[in-house]
Amino acid sequence: MNINPLELMKNAQKLQEQMNDAKARMGDMRCAGSSGGGMVEVEINGMFELLSIKIAPEIAGSGDAEMMQDLILAASASAHEKMREAMSSEIGAMAQEAGLSGLSALKDMF
Repeated sequence: MNINPLELMKNAQKLQEQMNDAKARMGDMRCAGSSGGGMVEVEINGMFELLSIKIAPEIAGSGDAEMMQDLILAASASAHEKMREAMSSEIGAMAQEAGLSGLSALKDMF
């Protein structure tokens, strides 16, 4: 990662404003994941907090706790992967917007 310190200092205030904006946008982001052909759906926010779980009645009433646990975990993993991709895009766009090409490598951290 090649970050020019002079370029970074020059754009520090703009970058700080963009980071604050991005943090607010990420907190407001929502991603859903599903499994079992949509039988289980979860929604998370940009802080990776679980907001909701929806379980189809036929799964909930099946009595198969292990299957339900697996479906919830798979749906959660799907939502987390979608959120990481969304955040990666957000950070890449933010770095590009700020003209800080070296920071675009940060998007790969998510």
